[in-house]
Amino acid sequence: MEEIVTGKQMKELDAYTIETMGVPSLVLMERAGLQVFESMKKEGLPLSKVLVLCGSGNNGADGVVIARLLFLAGYQVHVCILGNPEHFTKEMKTQIEIGRNYGISFVKTFCVHEYTTIVDALLGVGLSREVSGLYRETIEKLQDFSGKIAAVDIPSGIDADTGAVWGCAVRADLTVTFAYKKAGLCLYPGAAYAGKLLTADVGIYRKDKRSPELFACTDRELKKLTRKPDGNKGSFGKVFLAAGSREIFGAAYLSGQAALRSGAGMLKLCTPKENRGLFTCFPEAMLALYEDAADIENLVRENLCWADVAGIGPGLGTSPQAERLLEALLKYADKPLVIDADGLNLLKGKEKLLKSCKAPVILTPHLGEFARMTGISVKEWKKNPLTITKETAKKLGVLLVCKDARTIISRGTEETCINLCGNDGMATAGSGDVLTGLILGLLAQGLSPWEAACTGVYLHGKAGDLAAEKKGRAAMLAGDILEAAGEILKEL
Repeated sequence: MEEIVTGKQMKELDAYTIETMGVPSLVLMERAGLQVFESMKKEGLPLSKVLVLCGSGNNGADGVVIARLLFLAGYQVHVCILGNPEHFTKEMKTQIEIGRNYGISFVKTFCVHEYTTIVDALLGVGLSREVSGLYRETIEKLQDFSGKIAAVDIPSGIDADTGAVWGCAVRADLTVTFAYKKAGLCLYPGAAYAGKLLTADVGIYRKDKRSPELFACTDRELKKLTRKPDGNKGSFGKVFLAAGSREIFGAAYLSGQAALRSGAGMLKLCTPKENRGLFTCFPEAMLALYEDAADIENLVRENLCWADVAGIGPGLGTSPQAERLLEALLKYADKPLVIDADGLNLLKGKEKLLKSCKAPVILTPHLGEFARMTGISVKEWKKNPLTITKETAKKLGVLLVCKDARTIISRGTEETCINLCGNDGMATAGSGDVLTGLILGLLAQGLSPWEAACTGVYLHGKAGDLAAEKKGRAAMLAGDILEAAGEILKEL
């Protein structure tokens, strides 16, 4: 996993490195400046004439270091400092003096159209109020700039914790962030303002090896998905999935396929008897068919005895029978239970039954379902997705997967996962059904609910990226994501 930090945590790590570990702040600045300088060259930014915009703090001091390195490498570079000299940090004063000693050109005014690249070193991760005055005027000037912009640590105007825009913000082509990704660079709209995001090692590390509070999954999590060479279909897990309705068949098919293709050994689909003929195209699945007058409770209890994990929701509808299925699963499940789609829509008013469920429960709402389920608007969630997801998971006593461009996963503890892969081509019918199946398949093979949710979301996103490469984001379908997930697992 890759650790992600808030602005406050980054400041604490920076102070710890300087004050406790004894690394001088000027040394860290040299490393930071060098990393940005090298990244700009490697990424092919046009450096024939560069303007470095600096604020009064240490982000601005990093900018002066970058300007010095560009100057010494033979590039034409100007530095413009917007900050009040009375507010310069000690490090900023030192870097200005060094820059002047080397003969760097400091300017008070500039025309953006004279430059091929602009370096944004105006405001760092500590921003907590609306951008105003000269800073705002300057950032707004950059909107007409036709060259490339490189941001130092974080684009100025972006909240380091939430990704929100403080009135206005620099839209960078490249952001080089130091030591760890900042939460605001991982969440939208901040992620869109960052452009290409690179994380640079500048010598700031944690001494303790505790698990991070905020993290993103990586390929290392996928590599833990190993098969037992002496296993059989029973040892790879049995999935019971209540899905599909008289009107909808595809969601159940996609979700069931995903459960099997992610490694589950057996699948039983609980669906209306009218779907019997439709499922002739899915011979790998067993069927538990029910009628309107069926004894739903008994059906559920029998199949929970057989299954290792259960799921409900894809294409289920909101009929009385669907509601009875959900109630029976919540009442009798003693094994991990995944609730998605219509299962979530039926949860409204059943919070007491949800909290009394003996099994660990995973909810996988998209934001519309989340809003209907909780009464919290999409707009409100987007303002503070990490906190709201954690608080809601804790309140409901569930593991919550809030699906969005950046999916957030929480079980109500300090530990939160942000998914950083995937693309807008995944906003297609059936994509969420595939995710439900992937999580069920991983659960069936023995992963914990937390591991299955985080790894399943990551696998889903990776598969979406591979499908986009092959089909294009506009043309890809949920089936393409399913196929790509199989290809990724094949390479493990």
